[in-house]
Amino acid sequence: MKHSHTADMRYLKLLARDYPNAEAAAGEIINLTARRSLPKGTEYFFSDLHGEYESFLRLLRSASGMIRSKIDLIFDKSISSDDREDLASLIYYPEEEIKRLRRQGALTDEWRRISIYRLILVCESVSAKYTRTRIREKMPQNFGYILDELLNVTSDINKDFYYDTIIDAIITTGAAEDFIVAVCDLIRNLTVDQLHIIGDIFDRGPRADRIMEELIRIDHIDIQWGNHDISWMGAAAGNPALVANVIRIALGYNSFDVLEDGYGLNLRPLSVFANEVYGDDPCTHFYPKTLDEVVYDSIDGSLTAKMHKAIAVIQFKLEGQLMKKHPEYRMESRRLFEKTDFRSGTVEIDGETYHLRDTYFPTVDPDDPLKLTERECELIRILQMSFHHSPVLNNHIRFLYARGSMYKTVNGNLLFHGSVPMTEEGDFKEIELPFRGEEGKKYHGKALLDRIGIAVNRAYFAPFGSPEQEEASDYMWYLWCGEDSPLYGKDKMAFFERTLLCEGDKFKENYAPYYRVNDREDVCRKILEEFGLDGSCGHIINGHVPVLLKEGQSPIKAGGRLFVIDGGISKAYRSKTGIAGYTLIYNSHSILLAEHKVYDGNRITPTVSVAVNMEKRVNIADTDFGEELLLRIEELKDLLEAYKDGRISEK
Repeated sequence: MKHSHTADMRYLKLLARDYPNAEAAAGEIINLTARRSLPKGTEYFFSDLHGEYESFLRLLRSASGMIRSKIDLIFDKSISSDDREDLASLIYYPEEEIKRLRRQGALTDEWRRISIYRLILVCESVSAKYTRTRIREKMPQNFGYILDELLNVTSDINKDFYYDTIIDAIITTGAAEDFIVAVCDLIRNLTVDQLHIIGDIFDRGPRADRIMEELIRIDHIDIQWGNHDISWMGAAAGNPALVANVIRIALGYNSFDVLEDGYGLNLRPLSVFANEVYGDDPCTHFYPKTLDEVVYDSIDGSLTAKMHKAIAVIQFKLEGQLMKKHPEYRMESRRLFEKTDFRSGTVEIDGETYHLRDTYFPTVDPDDPLKLTERECELIRILQMSFHHSPVLNNHIRFLYARGSMYKTVNGNLLFHGSVPMTEEGDFKEIELPFRGEEGKKYHGKALLDRIGIAVNRAYFAPFGSPEQEEASDYMWYLWCGEDSPLYGKDKMAFFERTLLCEGDKFKENYAPYYRVNDREDVCRKILEEFGLDGSCGHIINGHVPVLLKEGQSPIKAGGRLFVIDGGISKAYRSKTGIAGYTLIYNSHSILLAEHKVYDGNRITPTVSVAVNMEKRVNIADTDFGEELLLRIEELKDLLEAYKDGRISEK
């Protein structure tokens, strides 16, 4: 008998622990073969969440409007639009809806009975394309048996009577509210099979920590790092410039809650320092942009401005030190703070002299602008330790590492946050990375992103203070704002100009060539093929650059090869985009684009359009997971043969 060489005996013996006889192996082969024939699960793609916890949670829990669409299909002829909306709200926020009804005295047994019945019908619909095994995996344990029974009533049973009997028992035992919550959770879990977050969870919005807590609860999730994520990851790795950066951005957007309530970071030393150093300074240009009100520890705007200025000056110094330390970053033109004449309050840029709009810098030595004072050194050390000792922050950062990467290929699609460095001609840009021992070696395309991913991991996991950790930690700052960073993708970050110059708005940050050539289909095909995908049918999915729908821009580029799905979930961008974000949805029939309206407290349904229709329904067999199942089937066939010819004994 001819045997496969794909699995050696040692592996087959390990596999036999899970499938101890031929019957078990054959049964699993049948099960996996059947599973491959089912329609693929629905993938959801979000980008640029920027701390907007409430907006993201609404989109996630509603499956970007898909749950409401399912409800309309089921109940269009039987219940009113308002009742359908109430049912949708119950599925999105079951605990909150039950509390609201209890306060109103509307939580009656009749409401419980009707709600359970309707929820079971919705659950039947969303679970139709899953195997019973897959559904059981997602079921809450405490009600798994009851749900299994209700969802799998055979045709020879009086369904209505059976439902009524079980529902009556649920109500009379006092378990109705818990059961309703469990069914709602199951519906949401079945609707979103795989979640992709394409970068920038952090900054600007009020509660990135709460978004992270929500993401940690999700089993099937991957994250492609954005430059704002890298900034927080680098801060957690101990990079002082990035510690200053994330605090500065949070203060600039009045986001004390994420720093103090979310991560327990100690800002008191900064507030004391700022109040003493800038006590009489109005800090006019450092008042925060208040997009959200502080909930837990509101701080006076004047003190916030002083803290903002204090940490900004420290950041200027620390970034200047990094650029001076690393000439290989080729950022000579950005060493502006170091070259500023603080006696005259001017700086020369490209041969032109500009006046500072703020000239009060008591901690800056005009003869050595990058030198930190003793108190500044002590302050940044305290802040670094606060990041290092925050258990919640480090739990979130480890999750970002565990589920995150520079890019991901999945089901024929390429996901990355920002860009793949390109030339103006549409070729891959060759880049020499600033790592010891790799002088003269250049990377491009997939190899470039792979090598950067190694450095990102070393920044956090290499022994702290070791040469490789310090080198990688410094490079995290470059990834945040460097010209050749795939995550940033602009010629400069005009932090200095925006903050200190009267004419700061004239210093435009110009996008890298990738953003000028990515509307060419041939370029997108080339990128897809570089990452091992089919350029004729695959797609690139990006975030990072808001789609200005108000100006006629489209999220679909390059003949449908590229989707840009940063549509303005962040409040900071909504005035530019005119909408409140995009969700890309890939189910077994099509790729859909959901365009979200700005939420004003009223019930708003997104506009959903079909971006791509599949030529045939996509089954699990057509996906990456289907390939994994096929490999497992082949291994089990090898095991089955080994049982049959006696090479392995059955148990």
